[in-house]
Amino acid sequence: MLRNAVDMVEYMIRATDGVIGHVKDFYFDDKTWVIRYLVVDTGSWLSRRKTLISPIALGRPDWKERELPALMTKEQVKNSPDIDTEMPVSRQHEYRYFAYYGYPYYWDGAGLWGEGSYPGLSLSGFGDQIEAERRAQQTGYGRAPPESRPSQNNDPHLRSCRAVRGYHIHAVDGDIGHVEGMLVDEETWAIRYLVVETSNWWIGHKVLVAPQWIGAVSWADSTVSVNLTRAAVKQSPPYDPDTLLGREQELGIYQHYGQDGYWVDEKNHKVDGPR
Repeated sequence: MLRNAVDMVEYMIRATDGVIGHVKDFYFDDKTWVIRYLVVDTGSWLSRRKTLISPIALGRPDWKERELPALMTKEQVKNSPDIDTEMPVSRQHEYRYFAYYGYPYYWDGAGLWGEGSYPGLSLSGFGDQIEAERRAQQTGYGRAPPESRPSQNNDPHLRSCRAVRGYHIHAVDGDIGHVEGMLVDEETWAIRYLVVETSNWWIGHKVLVAPQWIGAVSWADSTVSVNLTRAAVKQSPPYDPDTLLGREQELGIYQHYGQDGYWVDEKNHKVDGPR
């Protein structure tokens, strides 16, 4: 099922021994368009105020109660590598973060999450977390970044979902609207669609644009350019946020644009199952 990232803001994150805090934002990978971290406000119990939680740590959400369980303790969060959430997160920061928690690197492999498609199955149990904490204390956050890996660079590659809201969308022949939200796959945490509000272009409706159709993003100018025409967007199936978006509706969107669905592209990389 797909969830709008906007609707998940303020969800509670619960550790194995208490509440960590509430979701304030999401960081997504600007190459793969997959959410890599939840930005969590820890409130008064942790002086750092905000911390990052990877979807790798999350269990099955309680959507009714707006709660996301995390396989970690509050002490682990407290002792985790300090990352300034107000500054760009580099790959070097991520090496330290993943080494501390003992997570496999999501950038190693052909899947959305390393060799797999789903983040949570990389954890075998809470005992692994205790071992990771012990190793981190002994070695200074565990594994050192491999010098030979081409992925080891300090260029920021994570973007804020909150910051992208309001970005202008440019078709090949003119503007079509602005980003109002992002629909996220609740199992893979991949961003499947940008929700585009077209009312500032024509008295129309909300439409969905897949990241695969994006030609370029100007982060400096807050614009997204898509390889679609204004006429195609105007005639595309409307998106109703109050109605569940099923695979049949998704298929209609992709067929409208003459494209294969993302589920076709990813099936060859599916080596594990959903949580």
